[in-house]
Amino acid sequence: MKKLNWIIGLLMLGFWACQEEGSPEPVDPNQEVKKAIFETMREWYFWNLEMPTSVKYADYAENADLLNAIIYKPLDRFSYLTTQESFNNAFVGINAGHGFGFGFTADERLFLTYVFDEAPAGKDGWKRGWEITQINGQPIASYKTSTGGYDFKLGAGTPGISNTFTFKLPDGTTTTRTNVKAEYQSNSVLDRRVIEEGGKKIGYWAYQSFKATAGLSPTQSTEVKNSMEYFQSQAINELIIDLRYNGGGSVAVAEQILNYLVPAVHSGKVMYTNKLNSLKFSQNTSRNFAKIGTLSLSKIVFITSRGSASASELIINSLTPYMQVVLIGDNTFGKPVGSFPLSPYNRVLQTNKVEVVPITFAIANSEGKAEYFDGFPANFTVGDSPQFNWGDKRDLRLAAAIQYVTTGSVGARMMDTYYKPKWEMIDAFEGLQKEFPAF
Repeated sequence: MKKLNWIIGLLMLGFWACQEEGSPEPVDPNQEVKKAIFETMREWYFWNLEMPTSVKYADYAENADLLNAIIYKPLDRFSYLTTQESFNNAFVGINAGHGFGFGFTADERLFLTYVFDEAPAGKDGWKRGWEITQINGQPIASYKTSTGGYDFKLGAGTPGISNTFTFKLPDGTTTTRTNVKAEYQSNSVLDRRVIEEGGKKIGYWAYQSFKATAGLSPTQSTEVKNSMEYFQSQAINELIIDLRYNGGGSVAVAEQILNYLVPAVHSGKVMYTNKLNSLKFSQNTSRNFAKIGTLSLSKIVFITSRGSASASELIINSLTPYMQVVLIGDNTFGKPVGSFPLSPYNRVLQTNKVEVVPITFAIANSEGKAEYFDGFPANFTVGDSPQFNWGDKRDLRLAAAIQYVTTGSVGARMMDTYYKPKWEMIDAFEGLQKEFPAF
């Protein structure tokens, strides 16, 4: 049997399965894609027993309408449709847009949280910590919706679309920039450095998404390799991993990171297990650790938020049985399930370039922990500080993480800074973009 390479949102070269036999009822050729969506979901969807046994395809104007009607809504916030090209591009970091993220402070001031180096925004010099005061000549408050969220009306992620932003810079000056969306290669590593404090050499790694380097086999990330080798060369004895804006990505890259982080004594032990639906239980699988490199850590501090999802949570869950894991910031999103795309299993989807990415398996660590739909709770809740650039110790969550590493605790004064954002960037996106959020 050919082995499935499991992903959260990414299939690494699956295999062609035989197509299901056609329905005995004739189907309008215009509805063939909907039929393919329904039949592949009935075969592979994790909650397939909760699906209707049949549907009238003509009742749904769009493919997305059909998908929305058949998913298991009590738990499924994740299944989506896209194109094969968009799916494949996203997992190797090929994006189109301005190339930035944003976050609100407690008083609802809006700041850049990250900027991709090669994106139009990065090439124009934008930095984390710049305050956005106007978009296309309108104040931020004017974009607030009746539900309490925001719609900044920036348009589709299509090259050539332009928007104008006014920023207040950290030095108090202002600047207005018109930026044109374009295709770009995004970076996953937003910052890496070594902080020496309290007699410790502390690695700090801000990691935005689990993206593979195109062309590598097996699937891995050169950025991950370079970062881990850097920390090894610096002989760090503590590590802070900042996942607060990391919505997930390739599980193969998550495995690569896990193999660098796990203590050598646990190499060969179970990393995580997957459980498919009852039709596919014979393909349930486990992955074991295979230690890479020389990092020797007894604990890891993760900076997290509601924007930490999917593969980010897989990392946390997989390490918890084997070393001390501490979360600082806010609770994670809550996605203990994974997906792979279904077009390799249906020629109609493949021919029509439709990609169906439903939940297809559940994930558990070596202790069987798998039910975390409410996310992992932070050990220490601390407010976010998007107004400060990477590595600035005025960043409350970074400061709290350093405090924990050097003292073993986080002070009450630091925890008093916590606030629950009324709306977060992850709320601005659905489907594939929710895993790789960027404007």
